[in-house]
Amino acid sequence: MRTNVGIVGAGPAGLLLSHLLARAGIDSVVLEARSREYVENRIRAGVLEHPVAQLLADSGVGARMQREGLPHEGVVLRADGVDHRIDFAALTGKHVMVYSQHKVVQDLIAARLAAGGQIVFEAEDVAVHDVETDAPVVTYRHEGQARRLDCAIIAGADGFHGICREAIPAAHRQSFHREYPFGWLGILAEAPPASEELVYASHDRGFALLSMRSPTVSRLYLQCAPDEDLEAWSDARIWDELHLRLGRDGFTLREGPIVQKGITPMRSFVVQPMQRGRLFLLGDAAHIVPPTGAKGLNLAVADVAVLSGALERHFRRGESAGLEAYGATCLRRVWQAQRFSWWMTSLLHRFPAHTPFEREVQRAELAHVFASRAMSTALAEAYVGLPLVMPG
Repeated sequence: MRTNVGIVGAGPAGLLLSHLLARAGIDSVVLEARSREYVENRIRAGVLEHPVAQLLADSGVGARMQREGLPHEGVVLRADGVDHRIDFAALTGKHVMVYSQHKVVQDLIAARLAAGGQIVFEAEDVAVHDVETDAPVVTYRHEGQARRLDCAIIAGADGFHGICREAIPAAHRQSFHREYPFGWLGILAEAPPASEELVYASHDRGFALLSMRSPTVSRLYLQCAPDEDLEAWSDARIWDELHLRLGRDGFTLREGPIVQKGITPMRSFVVQPMQRGRLFLLGDAAHIVPPTGAKGLNLAVADVAVLSGALERHFRRGESAGLEAYGATCLRRVWQAQRFSWWMTSLLHRFPAHTPFEREVQRAELAHVFASRAMSTALAEAYVGLPLVMPG
């Protein structure tokens, strides 16, 4: 089989890239190791930046998002039982959209299949070859048969644990890591959200987050040890801790059946460069951010915006400058998102090594955010989303 762009990974990045390329008349094939059912029901992030939601709408895959998504014009920071609202609309004129990642994936799969796009689910033993030549190849097995996909370009959107990043020789890539000394215990509960907007709570016992997936489903998180034993957290213990960390006068947390729970480790990661020859990395294959700033999915979409534009110019006009500058262009936004995610994480979490002095400095910085319009504006601008393609 032959195609212009072979895409490894049917997450949001790979599927959106395939969708945008098809709109430009450029063919692609998407290879995914998991089943369609697994990919469509994998619960992940749920906050879309303003430019990301706009891109989905403008490209024809935003109808359900606009019907079911929850526009949010602010977030609440809660510290020591006191709330400060960051008013996105007043400070930036923009909002974010709460719409679950798995629904974005469902929408993109439906659009690609309706348009006759090729998505190969349950592709096994995927490997990329000859990426530094003009004729790269992806090999894989499907339904027991060895297969070969000849491409002009390979897009590696196969996540942090995928195979594409390793195709860039170790001598030619540099990795930047930060591991955080805590994780998030996350639950999905059949309970109406207790707030119309997200609540980020800094508490002496640790961070907590009140989020939502719909008017009837809450998504809630607790800071915990990175190696926490999930079995030690009964539903009753989880609700008790959420009440404690999110509590304030006049606030009532709504409980309901917990239908999902899990532990998410916290890390920051960037690989440079994000390309080698005809191989281009997107999303989690190239960078990971802690979820505090809600940037993971949004950064992946920004990568797609850069690469899809560069590929259209390459295939339609024979221009190569955009592809050559792909990694450098993406990394300008990646490092801004890394800075914001690290800052939000450092601002709101309890660190085991913190001295009483450092804890009071943390409180002072939160108070500065509360008191300063400039600080609140900087937070709001980063949260609603920088331009998808940042100028040099």
